[in-house]
Amino acid sequence: MSTHGSGNPPGDSRSTGAPATGRVEFGYAVRSVRGRRFSARFGVRRAAVTAILAGTALTLALVSLRFGEYALTTGDVLAALTGSGTEFHRTIVVEWRLPVALAAVVFGALLGLGGAVFQSLTRNPLGSPDVIGFDAGSYTAVVVSVLVLGNAGYWSVAGASLVGGLGTAFLVYVLAYRRGVQGFRLIIVGIGVSALLGSVNAYLITRADLGDAMTVGFWGAGSIARVTWSSAFPSLLIAAAIALAAALLAPALRRLELGDDAAVTLGTAVQPVRLALLVLGVATAALVTAAAGPIGFVALVAPQLSRRLTRSPGAGMLSAAATGAALLTSAHVLSLLIARSYRPVPVGLLTVCLGGLYLIRLLVRESRRQYGVHP
Repeated sequence: MSTHGSGNPPGDSRSTGAPATGRVEFGYAVRSVRGRRFSARFGVRRAAVTAILAGTALTLALVSLRFGEYALTTGDVLAALTGSGTEFHRTIVVEWRLPVALAAVVFGALLGLGGAVFQSLTRNPLGSPDVIGFDAGSYTAVVVSVLVLGNAGYWSVAGASLVGGLGTAFLVYVLAYRRGVQGFRLIIVGIGVSALLGSVNAYLITRADLGDAMTVGFWGAGSIARVTWSSAFPSLLIAAAIALAAALLAPALRRLELGDDAAVTLGTAVQPVRLALLVLGVATAALVTAAAGPIGFVALVAPQLSRRLTRSPGAGMLSAAATGAALLTSAHVLSLLIARSYRPVPVGLLTVCLGGLYLIRLLVRESRRQYGVHP
């Protein structure tokens, strides 16, 4: 195996008439890794930023283990994690707080990954599961499962969330289809479907018993505080399967970004791959919704923020996932700090408040670019 700067072999000018430098300039630093059976190319800045964001998410997750109704020191946390602390501290850290901190990292990464997939498919920065309405579909299915059918078990809720998200995705796709699917039309139709499903949710909640309505309403705020090992373990297994599928589909997604004609020329079956990516993106939102409730705007913000931090032309899956993990763990730590002086605040409310401001800015910028208006 060897590592090289990316480019053509030395002395090969590729008939451009330019001096043979042995390199292809991508506009940013690139490194290539080549072996006998594989080769890969990665941007240096993207790899560094991704590593920093992933480290930030893990550090914030460890910091969050200190905070709660019973405050702990850093030494208490480390002792509990290494098995040398008291039984009481180990119960607090390992049994109660660790699954929540782990969920913040994994769920944030899943949301960032799903946002990167949909923004690449729609070629629009507004493309994310929560804006298009897939989160609303998952939420509606869970509300029906809990309030109407009386099925509140984890697998019932998880299955309903996935079916609701896929059903909403199919409905939005059919309504937006007109000699193909354009990203902007898909987003507009998704917003309309999301509003309709929101009305259905409100009607079902008002018709339910007070206790059930309060349970579903709190769950709909998006809180990871109730995640336990019993619910986190199956979520981690499904998240691992999603990550594997994302790794396998990442090259095809990059080819789709070049356009359908170029993707076909490069040997990509466009429609099956697009459908597989759609299912993958919906699965990320459905899993998070099933375990913690709808957590908005992380999927919208993470890909755009990662693209700006890495200064790359598109939102990579890995960098967007690292950004999403850092954003959700930051919101989790912020919610714990707020709870020390006030009442606990679900992370979903914090991400909606912060993400709403970003959405307004994004809409203004897109409108100016669409109509040629400059600030």
